[in-house]
Amino acid sequence: MDEYLRVVEIGGVKVEVDLRTAKRVDQFRVGDRVKVLTKEYGGWKSNHGVIVAFDDFVNLPSITVCYIESGYKASLQFATLNAESKDLEITACNDDVLVDKGEVVARLQKEIDELQLKIADIERKRDYFLARFGAWFKDKSPDE
Repeated sequence: MDEYLRVVEIGGVKVEVDLRTAKRVDQFRVGDRVKVLTKEYGGWKSNHGVIVAFDDFVNLPSITVCYIESGYKASLQFATLNAESKDLEITACNDDVLVDKGEVVARLQKEIDELQLKIADIERKRDYFLARFGAWFKDKSPDE
């Protein structure tokens, strides 16, 4: 029986705790490093993240987490954790693995560059349409 009993000090008061019935209570703050467990097609994946907000909704209090999705096409993701979350879990990050800031910024810049190329391509298509298809419309104004 004594192997399950522990004496812990909480706020200056010593308390005997039965580990068979004790519940773990995590305390998180905005900015805390966390591990984010997400469900993928092939199973579960652990990612590094940070808590960005606590949303005190009346019906469904939630925690918003920003995490770096690991893998070939790694990217920054946001997730909301609450009582109805089924494929998401967080825990305190206690490992010494550091996220490489330069690598993350480079990935994000690559995404920005790719999207800017897409925008430029769509703008070229719009300009071509306005220049070449004016004959199809009564009003040949290039702005309409």
